[in-house]
Amino acid sequence: MKRITILIADDDAEIADLVGLHLEKEGYHPVKVTDGRAAVQAVQSQHIDLAVLDIMMPGLDGHEVTRQIREQHRLPIIFLSAKTSDLDKITGLVIGADDYMTKPFNPMELVARVNAQLRRSMQLNQPQAEQKAVLEAGGLMIDPDRRTVTVFGNNVELTPKEFDILYLLASYPKKVFSAEQLFQQVWGETYYESGNTVMVHIRTLRKKLGEEQNKNKWIKTIWGVGYTFNG
Repeated sequence: MKRITILIADDDAEIADLVGLHLEKEGYHPVKVTDGRAAVQAVQSQHIDLAVLDIMMPGLDGHEVTRQIREQHRLPIIFLSAKTSDLDKITGLVIGADDYMTKPFNPMELVARVNAQLRRSMQLNQPQAEQKAVLEAGGLMIDPDRRTVTVFGNNVELTPKEFDILYLLASYPKKVFSAEQLFQQVWGETYYESGNTVMVHIRTLRKKLGEEQNKNKWIKTIWGVGYTFNG
């Protein structure tokens, strides 16, 4: 598993140590420096996944460090500064920071913001997925890339979860999915007696597809087992 390295640039050693301690508990590898020039050198000499920068540092301030980093790198940058005015925050974000926290700060909130910025960065840097095939069955058309659904040429407005349920079922016609399987794959969470949640979404989905008004029954209930796509 790739080690995630986080740069901490702050001339206050106690703050740097505190931030580093909490990041280590989260499984990250902290690299601590005490001035702006060392921060720039660290980014240039090794792979840094995210930087936590103070603004008022000797050598180069956080603004200049950010400018130099942004010339060649796209890593997330979080300012951690005693400068608390709205103008200071706006300036930091305009210069190129992705987030801004003021001192004094809650270390756990900083860790949460680090996690959020890393997730966002990883999603943006993922290679573009291959185009998925459009699914068709008896007048129903599902376009997974555009996330659109039409029934006999008429657009059907679905919520994200409704679309995900329909696309999952249609991707595996005749396969029976239990409510537990649907919940875990669509919601991405552990199943805790959430069958009613799935049932309500299936009921609404059927109504939107107009199954009551036409002969096509795309979603079939297998009583006592689950649901399947009757394509």
